[in-house]
Amino acid sequence: MAQYHITLNDELLHGLFTRDEGLAKLLEQVLNQILEAQVEEQLGARRYERTEERKGYRNGSYPRQLTTRVGRLTLRVPRTRDGEFSTELFQRYQRSEQALVLALMEMVVNGVSTRKITQITEELCGTSFSKSTVSSLCKGLDPIIQDWNYRSHHEHVYPFVLVDAIYTKVREDGRVRSRAVLIATGVNEEGYREILGLQIGNSESESSWSEFFGWLKDRGLRGVDLIISDQHGGLVQAIEKHFQGATWQRCQTHFIRNILDAAPKYMQDALLEEIRGILHAPNKQTARLLLEQVLAKWEEKVPKAMQILEEGFEDATAVLDYPDRYRRRLRTTNGVERLNEEIRRRERVIRIFPNRESVYRLVGAVLIEIDEKWMSGRKYLDMAEYWQWRKTKEQGVRSVNQVAPAIKRVG
Repeated sequence: MAQYHITLNDELLHGLFTRDEGLAKLLEQVLNQILEAQVEEQLGARRYERTEERKGYRNGSYPRQLTTRVGRLTLRVPRTRDGEFSTELFQRYQRSEQALVLALMEMVVNGVSTRKITQITEELCGTSFSKSTVSSLCKGLDPIIQDWNYRSHHEHVYPFVLVDAIYTKVREDGRVRSRAVLIATGVNEEGYREILGLQIGNSESESSWSEFFGWLKDRGLRGVDLIISDQHGGLVQAIEKHFQGATWQRCQTHFIRNILDAAPKYMQDALLEEIRGILHAPNKQTARLLLEQVLAKWEEKVPKAMQILEEGFEDATAVLDYPDRYRRRLRTTNGVERLNEEIRRRERVIRIFPNRESVYRLVGAVLIEIDEKWMSGRKYLDMAEYWQWRKTKEQGVRSVNQVAPAIKRVG
């Protein structure tokens, strides 16, 4: 990854704290210095430098305006004589920015905004927008998001899959409706996380989740061994239907919350420690022994909470069958929850989306950036031990299958 050294003068730093436009000026100067560093890197020489490594010559620069949430910036984009200088600055890092701007603009253009929303648009974007501007930006952004969301997954297998949904408000047929945004992330055979896709459903019903899972499988999702999610009736039924043979791990964070909600507040801290002891046990056998002890101790005091604990025990401790090093990251959907927080941080500005396309645009743009960061970063899990564990487990199953017919014949 390229490293850039940014210099800031005293006047700019002073303006950052004393003027409203200080942040925009700061961002403008930083981006201009990045562009300058990129052209130097591409040409192999600094301005006016004579060197044998030089690959070309400058030809001035041209201004380009960039609309951001801190205001409109004017950048000086370098030119080269051969016209081959290029930068990803305006594409890769502006998707979520464009999506946010588009969602705000559509509110104005479609006539569903209030005076407050108009003010927010101008404050965040530094300008007002026409329908032609909206159309132009959509043509550039929408195909990128659609191509990413419909990309093939045939190249990898995904032993671990996490699924969750967030709700957002969308204006449809003249009414504001609550819609579920279904999101799936997976860990591939190499240990890298990927965002597998998103879909908007009318609710978290079995039919919505079934459609989502069928769509993912049509795009190549395979090799699923463990699915982690919260407990929603429709979701669990859809998992059983589409991923037969896979193990379902109930999110322990949500499971604990369900139990504590059924207990008086003054008992919750003590009960929490007991539940964590069960869920973090070294193996299933120990977890069952601890479960019996906790049930005997608390059943008369909080019967409803103990009923939830007993009924959900098997699903909440499914991860204990897996090697210890994988349990911490596979016992909850906390990784997906952090994704949701990133979406909420931007979605909070919009509050009500003007249409479904706007939801796909903003959420998709955010997820693309996170997905690229994951795939170019460090591995989420080292999968070597998992694959050895799977191999040993499958060999054990084959041995049992070979011995069983012989025992039957002897009997």
